[in-house]
Amino acid sequence: MLEDNYKHKGMRRRLVDELMDLGISQPEVIKALLTVPRHIFFETAFLKQAYQNKAFPIGENQTISQPFTVAYQSEMLAVKEGDKILEIGTGSGYQAAILASMGAQVYTIERHKKLHLKAKQALSYLRYNNVHCLFGDGFKGAPAFAPYDKIIVTAAAPYVPDDLIDQLRIGGIMVIPVDEEGKNRQQMLRITKESADKLTYERGYLFSFVPMLKGKKDLK
Repeated sequence: MLEDNYKHKGMRRRLVDELMDLGISQPEVIKALLTVPRHIFFETAFLKQAYQNKAFPIGENQTISQPFTVAYQSEMLAVKEGDKILEIGTGSGYQAAILASMGAQVYTIERHKKLHLKAKQALSYLRYNNVHCLFGDGFKGAPAFAPYDKIIVTAAAPYVPDDLIDQLRIGGIMVIPVDEEGKNRQQMLRITKESADKLTYERGYLFSFVPMLKGKKDLK
């Protein structure tokens, strides 16, 4: 694994300054962005891209999300220390690391076994013992550990899965990008579970994510 040196810290500072100019303001999110070494989640050959405000391929037709997207979803989620959070779409593991750095207990699901193992290794190297990596189908969530205070989905959902709503506690929050019909973009939604049968919806910015798919992709 790579080291985290003063050069990397300086690059993170410049990235965070850029994100603050774009409207990111929550102190807890900013501290996490400054703390988590994003380059650890990249291949060595692509270190120059680690602190650009861009998404980047990580294999299996997946990407590590744009830093602004990670920061924006983290702010919408209103993370509090000690929150139990379910993440759908581990990907590189970077979003899980940000949430863990903010003091959450994170249960993160990845459907691609190769990415699941790679992210688990990176998160273990960084000693995020409060991240629990699961291999499975994100549409089904992780009912064994429910209920969750917060749920975050990091892929383009065709709809809001009922199983995930069921696993959210009363008063809990879900942040999910949902496909706009006929358009290659997603509406970021913040859903609050007011009661067992009442949800409130808040609309955020429009984004572009890789699709959320059912099932698992094991190693072959």
